[in-house]
Amino acid sequence: MTCHLRGTAPVPQRPASPGSAGVSAAAGSPAKMSALRATRQILQTIAGHGWRSHSSKPAQSAHIGKPGAGFSFELTDEQKEFQATARKFALEEIIPVAAQYDRTGEYPLPLIKRAWELGLINSHIPESCGGLGLGSFEACLITEELAYGCTGVQTAIEANSLGQMPVIIAGNEQQQKKYLGRMTEEPMMCAYCVTEPGAGSDVAGIKTKAEKKGDEYVINGQKMWITNGGKANWYFLLARTNPDPKVPASKAFTGFIVEADSPGIQVGRKEINMGQRCSDTRGIVFEDVRVPKENVLIAEGAGFKIAMGAFDKTRPPVAAGAVGLAKRALDEATKYALERKTFGKPIVEHQAVSFLLAEMAMKVELARMAYQRAAWEVDVGRRNTYYASIAKAFAGDIANQVATDAVQIFGGNGFNTEYPVEKLMRDAKIYQIYEGTAQIQRMIIAREHVGKFKA
Repeated sequence: MTCHLRGTAPVPQRPASPGSAGVSAAAGSPAKMSALRATRQILQTIAGHGWRSHSSKPAQSAHIGKPGAGFSFELTDEQKEFQATARKFALEEIIPVAAQYDRTGEYPLPLIKRAWELGLINSHIPESCGGLGLGSFEACLITEELAYGCTGVQTAIEANSLGQMPVIIAGNEQQQKKYLGRMTEEPMMCAYCVTEPGAGSDVAGIKTKAEKKGDEYVINGQKMWITNGGKANWYFLLARTNPDPKVPASKAFTGFIVEADSPGIQVGRKEINMGQRCSDTRGIVFEDVRVPKENVLIAEGAGFKIAMGAFDKTRPPVAAGAVGLAKRALDEATKYALERKTFGKPIVEHQAVSFLLAEMAMKVELARMAYQRAAWEVDVGRRNTYYASIAKAFAGDIANQVATDAVQIFGGNGFNTEYPVEKLMRDAKIYQIYEGTAQIQRMIIAREHVGKFKA
């Protein structure tokens, strides 16, 4: 269920957990730490020596059919390199400033630029467009580590993946080179414009319309809760092109690539949210925005399937982000329980607390395996809808449970902003809402499960 399924020989050493004292041998000694931050070329060099052959193509596993081959829970050396780089970045550069970004709501542009330099953003962009072309599994490993540092920062980064995914799965060569290629040339954001004030889970209820006039489409409508809405260079936008309400959603909507500086686009104010406050969330109004027909993905009427297909690819990383948050909450609670004393002994020695930590650890480990299975299904070329929804629903739920339990272990201190767990509790809630609510995931899981018996 983890990454050795690609057929690379297992590595005997188990990777360190996020937040542990040692970053891992892959990260190097303190004297060499600056080398890891030097340039993206380090990671591109890794990619050029076998990484992509193990991860980027949905090809057959190299050890299918070999006697004695099977599951392995070890990471490859290359995966450890990426994981260690992301972990070091989170520990040394995200965590020290996360609370300040949370207080101010300022967009974490310096961190995003540094992540881009390290190759921790846009890792899934195809090689043909200048990217590393990594698999979903590797992207999830990176995402968990970044979320351990701050899920506000991680969400700003992950929104790029969501915005890009329709172009990756449905864009033609010209569209991919133009819009994905520019994101490998300099730090740049994009956004996924689907949600509206009256259409969240009910995507088919979208009111934004696109009317074809000559070689262009004229778009009018309003989008809401758009992550990176005020920072994006371009948007993936879903709009209704068939006005007939009787036409099914699978044929009524079209996906467009829209330049963010197009005349007629009005970007709203930054929304002040419960958590993940440094992430940029806004409403966007489209008023007579003209988009050339060349910016239609696949064809008119294909948009709904494209938008839904993107979720299958992006829900595993969202689940990985939730796991990163939960792991951070578990680590913070454990360290506190070892230091805090009541009744003459550390509170970790009270069964009530130790059992709570045990439950938290169980949830983190199981949620991690869920997102890894969902990501692996993508990388071997299989439809992963069932596993993606399980991972997203379960990880989102346990992130909230583990963060709440961490606050409980901290007691009164946990309710105070001077300690890190109250932020984790606020940040966790959105994982049960965005990219498909916890309830929508259960609808999908039930449909997929029952469908197996009807087939």
